[in-house]
Amino acid sequence: MNNAHQEAIKQFMSLMENVDDRMKGTFQNMHHGYPAETLVRFLKARNWNVQKGHKMLIDCLHWRIQNEIDNILAKPIIPTDLYGAVRDSQLVGLSGYSKEGLPIIAIGVGLSTFDKASVNHYVRSHIQMNEYRDRVVLPTATEKSGRHISSCLKVLDMTGLKLSVLNQRKTVKPLLQERTKGKIQVLQGCGRDELLKIMDYSSLPHFCRKEGSGSSRHSSNGTIDNCFSLDHTFHQQFYNYLKQQATLIETGLRIKQGSIHVDFPEPDPQDTKIAETIECEFHRLADQNGLCNSLNGLKVNRD
Repeated sequence: MNNAHQEAIKQFMSLMENVDDRMKGTFQNMHHGYPAETLVRFLKARNWNVQKGHKMLIDCLHWRIQNEIDNILAKPIIPTDLYGAVRDSQLVGLSGYSKEGLPIIAIGVGLSTFDKASVNHYVRSHIQMNEYRDRVVLPTATEKSGRHISSCLKVLDMTGLKLSVLNQRKTVKPLLQERTKGKIQVLQGCGRDELLKIMDYSSLPHFCRKEGSGSSRHSSNGTIDNCFSLDHTFHQQFYNYLKQQATLIETGLRIKQGSIHVDFPEPDPQDTKIAETIECEFHRLADQNGLCNSLNGLKVNRD
């Protein structure tokens, strides 16, 4: 990190000293004792432009306050059957850790159907998963490794997507920044051999352990290997944590259980243009491949 970057961080931190107490409180829930490192994320997202990075963070903090994100881990989706339906149709989980101590998040892109619950439930689950990662998983990984860990590895299972869709990555690629392109690798087959270079076999997502396994449910020696399953150790710990937090809050505040509507901040114009281009391309592909119904209502968000 050069002197210009250090100066940008210093300026950013100075600006953050002027925000109100509510913003400072929700910012603490974001950085967990690493404010400078968190500011770097926003600076990188805006090519080290302090003013743009500051606006991006302020918008984020406003969104967190308006939607009570600081309390979202105390609002589990209930009953358990409903939450199980969300997990069966929104395939995501923690399969383990890399050799460098980074959490490995597995996502079943092709086989997630999002058809067993309301949109609000899926949005809430998505935000809760991200908050749990940032507030619990990453701090725990930091403690275990003895160094600050603020990122994770994501392994996406594309089983279920048509080749015509997969091959269109060339259309999206020119829209991505170089630093984003460098984070993406397309692996052949199940990707097992490549992934074993950076993680142990026990941390491999279940769909990477053998050719053609896909995002299927299976167990081994009485242990649930499918990290998408509600019965997997990670999801059991995650859901129990949500219920414990709810109990703690209810003793003092009595949070009302109900449908949660989450508003989103106005997107950056550049991000909006990219999202619209990707969205149009997907709809064009749908017309070519007879997928009009399955992609009906598709919207691409900038996150």
